[in-house]
Amino acid sequence: MSETRKVAVVTGGARGIGRGCVLALAARGHDIVIVDLLRPEMERTQAEVEALGGRVLIEEADVADHARARQVAAAVQARFGRCDVLVNNAGRGNPAGILEITEDAFDRSIAVNLKSCFNYIQAFAPLMLEGGGGRIVSMSSLNAHTGGVTSAVSKFSYAAAKAGIIGMTRALAKELGPTIAINAVCPGVIETEVGNSLTRARGPELAAKITLGRLGTPADVAQLVVFLATAEPFFITGQAITIDGFQWEI
Repeated sequence: MSETRKVAVVTGGARGIGRGCVLALAARGHDIVIVDLLRPEMERTQAEVEALGGRVLIEEADVADHARARQVAAAVQARFGRCDVLVNNAGRGNPAGILEITEDAFDRSIAVNLKSCFNYIQAFAPLMLEGGGGRIVSMSSLNAHTGGVTSAVSKFSYAAAKAGIIGMTRALAKELGPTIAINAVCPGVIETEVGNSLTRARGPELAAKITLGRLGTPADVAQLVVFLATAEPFFITGQAITIDGFQWEI
């Protein structure tokens, strides 16, 4: 297999939006690194990528762990010798409000959703710069703009972390450009194979409030991520792009 194949690293790539990004990038000819804690799901997605003809490295890791991110980067360098695309997709919700959340739970929400982006960008930027450039796409959320709603499955700590991703993206676009382009994606309501209490209980109601008449899918988000990761020529950096089928407060 050609050594000129590009390499994409996707955190939280075992299922949901991450898996959609993995498969879409693999279909575009990228070799894939999946970073997640869900080994059976990683192995399932690995088999799907290999069926598309791609090479896969799976790394079981907590994305909040700064030292582990550097270990993953070293493993990618040893296996592939390059990193062309980094998709910071890993994240987790937290339904607790300000009067209920504990300090530890707040810290964990920020660590998984926001600090993880710092961890992996700092770990992989040197490899990208050494290789002549790359693309970074970080998964923010519509909630970064709206703050979510009282019925949302993820509340203020999630919204705060996702808003932080937008600020980080804008700042790092200036710091890492022109060699590395970095953008954020802000999905609205996305229906994954895992599902969640909001979409299960209110799916038809939510879809009726979306201009395009349906909930989003991982493939919808992956199509945008692949564009930001691979399009040539390319003149977009430091942006936060919403993909929500056009919705306001839901």
